Amino acid sequence: MLIYSAVLFSGAIGEREIITRVNPDNGLKSWLFKDENLSIEFLQVPPDFIRASYAARGLPKALIETVATQCVFGSIVRNLADRPISYSVADWRYLTTDGLEHKIKTKTQWLDEWHGMGVRFSWSILADDITFSKGDWIQGFTTISEPHGSRIGLKIVWSYAGKHYAKILPDLECAPASE
Repeated sequence: MLIYSAVLFSGAIGEREIITRVNPDNGLKSWLFKDENLSIEFLQVPPDFIRASYAARGLPKALIETVATQCVFGSIVRNLADRPISYSVADWRYLTTDGLEHKIKTKTQWLDEWHGMGVRFSWSILADDITFSKGDWIQGFTTISEPHGSRIGLKIVWSYAGKHYAKILPDLECAPASE
């Protein structure tokens, strides 16, 4: 299990700020964005963690490598509002250093691929289209089609009280490749 402790911060703590943390035990990073209605955190997930976790569940080697070769973030989304919040990963984008926006592969897309391989495993990828109530939270993997060690921006989009919001989390770093 990946455990993070807040030791090193870059950026101010406060409304609408992004907090970067570094785990002193393993050097893995996480990024937390929080406003008055939403909290969302992205944690680096190294490829060996994916390999070990998926292998322990008996998943096919091809499936394991397909995910392990992606940039993967553990994602934790919390509703801090007094009303429901919605998001759709299909609306999220990642931005590469060349300034281009790219779509993120959704859980539905992953499951279609996995079902084609005869695999019914489904719990690890972040739900791709959800509305959740006050105090609810959800977690899962967000996958980015970039090499390990890449730097990206991540544009997250959500809805609250009939309004749409977007935030770009700049300079997220994919976990380094395993040694």
